[in-house]
Amino acid sequence: MFLLSIALIFSLGLLLSWVAKLLRLPPLIGMIAAGMILGPYALNLIDSSLLDISSDLRQIALIIIVLRAGLSLDIADLKKIGRPAALMCFVPACFEICAMVIFAPMFLGVTYIEAAIIGTVVAAVYPAVIVPRMLMMQEKGLGVKKGIPQMIMAGASVDDVFVIVLFTAFSSIAAGDTVSAWSFARIPVSIILGAGIGLLTGWLFGMLCAKAHMRDSLKVLLILCFSFFAVAAEQLIGDVVPFSGILAVLGFGMAFRKKREVAAVRLSVKFSKLWIAAEIMLFVLVGASVDIAYAAKSAGWIILLLVCGLAFRAVGVLCCLIKTKLNIKERLFCTVAYMPKATVQAAIGGLPLAMGLACGHTVLAVAVMAIIITAPLGALAIDLIVRKTKVFREEKQDCKDQRQTELAEAVNECSVDEKKE
Repeated sequence: MFLLSIALIFSLGLLLSWVAKLLRLPPLIGMIAAGMILGPYALNLIDSSLLDISSDLRQIALIIIVLRAGLSLDIADLKKIGRPAALMCFVPACFEICAMVIFAPMFLGVTYIEAAIIGTVVAAVYPAVIVPRMLMMQEKGLGVKKGIPQMIMAGASVDDVFVIVLFTAFSSIAAGDTVSAWSFARIPVSIILGAGIGLLTGWLFGMLCAKAHMRDSLKVLLILCFSFFAVAAEQLIGDVVPFSGILAVLGFGMAFRKKREVAAVRLSVKFSKLWIAAEIMLFVLVGASVDIAYAAKSAGWIILLLVCGLAFRAVGVLCCLIKTKLNIKERLFCTVAYMPKATVQAAIGGLPLAMGLACGHTVLAVAVMAIIITAPLGALAIDLIVRKTKVFREEKQDCKDQRQTELAEAVNECSVDEKKE
């Protein structure tokens, strides 16, 4: 039954993701639907032993996400863009978390600490939707002069990890008996310690790879070993020594990229291939965990809560862009580009339920609803603004003129060379 469950997960997940593509929706919508169909609240075709380890499988998927972000994140991008990029890493998420803390107790009847957990789950953006579109903008020269795609990509990569660290801290507080000042003081300590250990280990691993030749497949295994050790260490010693294993994983990837950039690019491709299978397993299992009856019962309040959160998030993005050279349309584009959510919500949305927290079903329902609403709408809105509006049209024409000039110069140089010969 275990192997049959895996076969059903991959086959139906791939089929419905293909159907979602035909409908011009993100494939993850089809994967979540597959999980709902196969899960215990519908056909109940997934083996219980697989559901028992679903939180561990989601944790592995989360590690792969963070590794890809670390190996792809260039620190120079943050330095180049400066203050706005740094603020985009955490300010919009903080605004959205504040919205959840304000409105979730009113709409869903949860406590403030449970509302903070909901906020940290839904506050992360979805790089898998955002990054490809920003790369497309760079290739076409749209918004590049003002650093718009670079800023959004850099901010989205760090935003996820920032939110995950806060989620770990708040969920630990909710699982305990008391809330003290030290509980919140642990957050910056865990960030600094986790990032420091990750950066140091990644730098040392880069030096090792420079001196000792090893295959990329072996490097992938060693990096995964470190990542698993780091996350396990957080669970083992986190109560005594505040330590963020996820941030250590990110720091490892960033330091390794700084030391061995070419190798980091190759390894990022390797982890992208691992992500193909991990993504299907992640989203199908998330869909299988959703209590369909509860989600349907609370859908109206959840949608209203998400709208309030997105409104606060938009204000946070606009605050980050104060004193920049962006015009009003470009600022509005940045708020839309920072809307899509999916991967992190799928990875951590079911963890409170697995931890036995009273708010588990509520957190998971909000996470899934956030994915279903914001991922397709955000992707469609970004594409519509880039292709159908005049936001970047003048810059696109400037880029086209520049390419024609460069082409003419290249032709002239070839003619001169032919005459000399």
